Order: sequence, then structure tokens, then C-alpha cells
Amino acid sequence: MKRLFVAAALLGAMSASVMAIELPAEIAKRGSIKVAVVPNYPPMEFRDPATNALSGFDIDLGEALGRKLGVKIEWTETSFAEFIPSISTGRVDAILSGFTDYASRHEIASFVDYLRSGPKFFVQQSRASEFKDMAALCGKKVGASRRTMFPAEIDKWSQKNCGSNSIQFVGTDGSADARTQLRQGRIDAAVQGNETLPYLMDLEPGTYAPVGDPIATQFTGIALPVKEKALQQAMTEALDALIADGTYRTLLAKWKLNDNGLEKATINAGQ
Repeated sequence: MKRLFVAAALLGAMSASVMAIELPAEIAKRGSIKVAVVPNYPPMEFRDPATNALSGFDIDLGEALGRKLGVKIEWTETSFAEFIPSISTGRVDAILSGFTDYASRHEIASFVDYLRSGPKFFVQQSRASEFKDMAALCGKKVGASRRTMFPAEIDKWSQKNCGSNSIQFVGTDGSADARTQLRQGRIDAAVQGNETLPYLMDLEPGTYAPVGDPIATQFTGIALPVKEKALQQAMTEALDALIADGTYRTLLAKWKLNDNGLEKATINAGQ
């Protein structure tokens, strides 16, 4: 695999509205892009408690991309387990839902990366004094969603830093379950992406405390079918345009993701 940096050629006279970006004929005819989402990962995507409307950074970004491309975004709610099958079978055209760009997914999907992140340890604020550094996590029970790559990253960090006093990993049914088990005292610490942790700490002030730095660097991307080269190029150009006109930075600031932004769109193509 080779990460290619692709910058769109933006003409000075081009407006920030709909761009002349070529889409696959089927999508252009339909006038919409079907996008898979699981709205349970704030601030990336969630349902607003007051309105039940889809909300979050990914939702705003998707709608902005749709405007740049001159098409409607059709949000399709599914399960995390159905993400890869949904694009491999053509049920959707894309996944835009806090989906991490891992090499293991490249046989099925190519990624237009738009965010830098990484898994990070956190504990209950009431126990923060016990975890003044990351070494204090060795030998402790640490929970994280079993559906992600966090378990592998935790194990890798534990092997490197804890020796025989390894972290006791506890698999959870998502990040919300990990936080519940943490509050109940069933685990000592949890791991979550550093793009979501600050938002959750704001929602529940005085509840959580981060420990140390992210244990890995990861990229979140728009997953697209490997063979859809035209759609990959169109998404990359549209994202570059949003970066160039300031929309991307505005959305990062709105959702407090400034530290996770990229300077330009990247495409990591599958085989």
C-alpha cells in the first residue's frame, strides 16, 4: 500500500459552491450518494437528543461534500458489522462514520482520509491520582470496544511497556459500554479515540481524566469501493476544495477537533 497525497487543482475564479467534479455516471444520474452511518459515536455522528436528527462532524462534512459535488447525501443507518459488506455488495456507495483506515480493510475499500486520531487511555476523575503516568495502567483492567482495532493496539502497547505485568483487556460492546463499565468500577481504565474523548469530557464534566498520549496514530477516512476510481477522485477533489475554502477548518472548530485535522485530503487506495 502506498499513501498518496492528492491536492485538487483549484482555479482562482472558481466559486465555493458546486464544482465541476466528474462523478460516476450512475451516481450523477441518480443525483445522490448513498452513505452508511452508525450514529452512536459523538461528536462524529449521533442523533441530537432534542430533535432526533442526525448530527455531528461526519454529518456536517458529508452534507458539505454533497453540496460541492452537486448531489444529495442519502444517509443509510446500518450496523458497524455491516459496513464492509454494505460497500462490497453495492448497498451503499460510501461509509462516512468515524471509520478507521486500516490496511486490513484495503481489499474491499479505498479510503479518502480526512482526520488524524489515535486511541487514548482514560480513567475516572475520582481515581486520577492513581494514574499519574501510563505505566500505572500495567496490570490493570482496561476496556475498549471489541469491534475496533483498539484491543490490538492496547496489547501492542502492553507488550512494549508492561513486561510480565500486562494489561488485562476487557472487551466491551462499544465505547458507551466501556464508559459504563468504567463508572461502575468493573474496569480500571478505558480506551477511546482522542477525537471523541474531549467532547465526552465536556458532556460529563468532572467524570473522566485522560492518561498520557495516544498509543498509536490512525487515520479516519471515507471508505469507498476499491474499483470506484472516479468516485475516489471526486471525493478527494471535493474534500480538498472544502479544505481550501475554509469549510473544513470551520467544522473542525465547531466540533472541537482542531488538533485532529489534515492539511489536505489523502487517498489510500486498496489493491
